[in-house]
Amino acid sequence: MAPWQQILDTAPHFAAAVRRHFDARTHKTIATLRVDGSPRISGIEASFANGDLSFGSMSNARKAYDLRRDQRFALHSGSMDPPDWEGDAKISGRAQEVEPNRFRADIEEAVVVRLNEARDGLVIELWRPGRELKRIERT
Repeated sequence: MAPWQQILDTAPHFAAAVRRHFDARTHKTIATLRVDGSPRISGIEASFANGDLSFGSMSNARKAYDLRRDQRFALHSGSMDPPDWEGDAKISGRAQEVEPNRFRADIEEAVVVRLNEARDGLVIELWRPGRELKRIERT
């Protein structure tokens, strides 16, 4: 797992693309795990500052209970509907509560999905700590 700063340091162009997608919309979607292991989807806001990605929660929100019990999460940027869709970004990892109701992301994976230049296939870029940035094209 890694802080956001590691993505900035190892793949700055990719980090800029991730950030652009996350900053395009205020509201994001976070997936957490309920007590029974089933997924829970919640709205959330996230911010990038001082080399970290963080997000908050009201203290009695279910997503906060979920993250305190099981730190795993997946965070998805907002995205536009086609034909205006320019792509989106996803980050998954573990959330560390750094102060009451504020969590810092320890990142296991970051992904950007977009259309290729011809707009007839997908380009998927995948970052994981300690590995090269991976690019996959699907047509």
